Amino acid sequence: MERSDQELLRAARAGDRNALEALLLRYQPKVYGFGMRMCRDPEDAKDVLQDTLLAMARTVRNFRGASSVSTWLYTIARSFCVKKRRRGRSVSAVPLSADTDHRAATQVAHPGPGPEQQLENREVEAVLARAIAGLAPMYREALVLRDIEGLSAHEVAEVLGITVDTVKSRLHRARLAVRDALVPLLGVRRERPAQGIARTCPDVLRLFSRHLEGEISADLCTEMERHVERCVSCRDACASLQRTLQICRTTPSPQVPESVQQSIRNQLRTLITNNS
Repeated sequence: MERSDQELLRAARAGDRNALEALLLRYQPKVYGFGMRMCRDPEDAKDVLQDTLLAMARTVRNFRGASSVSTWLYTIARSFCVKKRRRGRSVSAVPLSADTDHRAATQVAHPGPGPEQQLENREVEAVLARAIAGLAPMYREALVLRDIEGLSAHEVAEVLGITVDTVKSRLHRARLAVRDALVPLLGVRRERPAQGIARTCPDVLRLFSRHLEGEISADLCTEMERHVERCVSCRDACASLQRTLQICRTTPSPQVPESVQQSIRNQLRTLITNNS
């Protein structure tokens, strides 16, 4: 049976070198994926992965478990990503309001079995990656940590050193921006109110995102559900956001190159042996 994070952590703090190595290597793909999405450069992601795991190995005996292992790990990884960004090595971010290139999105093949489905999945992942890369860093890290890495809003706030309300505010903006980029793939048309007619629909996309974070009352939720039942446009919009979040949650992390894995294993074992 696979040992839990807490079991490995307790053993590592007690000096079990195998437990420490197992714990660090367990999180290797997640750290690398986080580095790739935040830095958008394989060399920077490799540095973030290596620096994070080595920092964890050096400080594991001082970690008292006040937060989860994943929160601790992402806090360290983010600090190295921020350093990369300040040094100007990573690609500069596109502003949140910038238009995403929808031309590539409209060329995605229709769903189909076998190779066609695989092609569609790869192209969806490519458009998603571009959309996330187009977010300003503060929005990107909120979305990556919450909707891709699966941390709670409270955990994200701890990693970023901000309030939960600020996390949610950034998250809502990031979700809607990524959803807009994926709209051509999801078969949702951008509805425009007829000329001279005032739009009466509520902002269902933001309300739905806030609902997912437990921010709206039961009465407002019921009111929104009733409206969505009557309005096809708003129903499709909510479905598109739901589908966007599903894609975020299920998108695979970038694979760590075998040469990088071997290099990190060697460095970890050297460090662990020297510290024994």
